[in-house]
Amino acid sequence: MVDSTTRIKYRPATELVYVDNSDGKGPKDSYNAASMPIYQTATFKQSSSTQMGEYDYSRSGNPTRSHVENHLAKIMSAKRAFAVNSGMTALDVITRLVKAGEEVIAGNDLYGGTNRLLSFLATHNNVKTHHIDTTDSETIIPYLSEKTRLVLLETPTNPLMKVADIPRISEIVHERCPNALVVVDNTMMSPYLQKPLELGADIVYHSGTKYLSGHHDLMAGVVAVKDDAIGEKIYFTINATGVGLGPFDCWLLMRGVKTLAVRMDRQQANAIQIADFLQAHKFKVHYPGLKTHPQYELHAKMSRGPGAVLSFETGNVELSEKLVELTRLWGISVSFGCVNSLISMPCRMSHASIPAAVRAERAMPEDLIRLCVGIEDVDDLLEDLYHALTASGALKLAN
Repeated sequence: MVDSTTRIKYRPATELVYVDNSDGKGPKDSYNAASMPIYQTATFKQSSSTQMGEYDYSRSGNPTRSHVENHLAKIMSAKRAFAVNSGMTALDVITRLVKAGEEVIAGNDLYGGTNRLLSFLATHNNVKTHHIDTTDSETIIPYLSEKTRLVLLETPTNPLMKVADIPRISEIVHERCPNALVVVDNTMMSPYLQKPLELGADIVYHSGTKYLSGHHDLMAGVVAVKDDAIGEKIYFTINATGVGLGPFDCWLLMRGVKTLAVRMDRQQANAIQIADFLQAHKFKVHYPGLKTHPQYELHAKMSRGPGAVLSFETGNVELSEKLVELTRLWGISVSFGCVNSLISMPCRMSHASIPAAVRAERAMPEDLIRLCVGIEDVDDLLEDLYHALTASGALKLAN
């Protein structure tokens, strides 16, 4: 017999959908609505002039936000989770933990917006970032010092799909720099496929605009922590700067999270077929779901699947440009995680803010094409891609 006070832990897809406030942590709805109401209000009336209730001003807290934050904490194996107004806001809040003169260690294959923020911190806040190859855990050791405050990881990286060993890097960092925090951008995987806090990370963040939302109709970010003291510091910054996610956007985010499993399962299955197709036609494909990926086994140990983003090289920039523009179903757009399939050239779009010389130094191919696979019928996606590959001449060059 199961103790009624013990929360049952279900399988991942069920946990995404099932919301249980019986532990007393979440806000209560007096009408037991099946969907959490949207508390679209800036302020809350108080019953006393000296004693404030749980909520007083939505910048500091709102029942709809609390609802989605409690649910996110559960699915991310976190002590606390926070919903903010974009993924970059999430990272900005985290970097407020770094003081002038302290240092950050980050990968050399990063999202362009992340690189932009780290460059700003270097020029304006005297916060130096060391960029390293995170695929080799030992390369971090020479850069660790008493100044190290954050170790920032993307895994898989965007757009080259490199994989970092979260458990090993976390072990090295915590052993040599007890005051340093391991931070993981888990946007590419989502909590459904990978849980960095269970792998040794201290903080995990997401662009909720991507897979958590799933429809590209919402801007949101999420920060999750496994330590209450760090959580208090994160909350202080969110409250002080007013970047908490609004009630309606919280409701949209919650709705998106509930369908994450069915979307990701379909998108991932499509991505695997497309990666196989491209590799069969002799293209160099970057995707952790392929056994030819150098960190295939490592990724499989940390995650439940390879995800739905991949990139490949044509060998020629002009051909890549033609190919991208010749697709019909694949929307030319930045971002990923949407139910619709997207195609882009990172060096021209999402990573264009990284100087060309830096891109070359980090071995980012200018001809690289990134595919963000959606939930369409995979045969339609393959046919459209084959048409673009053929019409552009890229298929002939690869073979």
